[in-house]
Amino acid sequence: MMWVCPFCQQQFVNNNQVHSCGDKVLSDFLNGKSEHTLSLFWHFVTSYQLLGNVTVHPTKSMIAFAATTRIAYVTKLGKDFVDVVFPFNKPFNDNLCFHKIAQVPGTSQYNHHFRMQHKEDLNEEVNGFMLMAYKGSHSA
Repeated sequence: MMWVCPFCQQQFVNNNQVHSCGDKVLSDFLNGKSEHTLSLFWHFVTSYQLLGNVTVHPTKSMIAFAATTRIAYVTKLGKDFVDVVFPFNKPFNDNLCFHKIAQVPGTSQYNHHFRMQHKEDLNEEVNGFMLMAYKGSHSA
């Protein structure tokens, strides 16, 4: 059974999950962004929601995407790009889509950094990693 924060109504696997609740709303991140960047962002949102029940949660410094657990983070909305981080429990070094893979110190989490500059960047390879993150959250 999921724990629901009584303040922000977000659902979490762990009771009393530490999170930033109520700090930001989505418009705080989207206001003032270029039409191109907004188009990329909404394309990413729509693509993830086609995989299943994926929700969007603005946090203090980024936008989290969640299924059962957090499966991706938009860390930057640039002038003409969207930066996304996918957290996995091992590095997937054999890929063409991630420009950086880094272990989070003191954990077994590896953040996989992806930059989307065109809608076509969400290709078969990236969609495979999106699906892997989504399916992985349901086995947590």
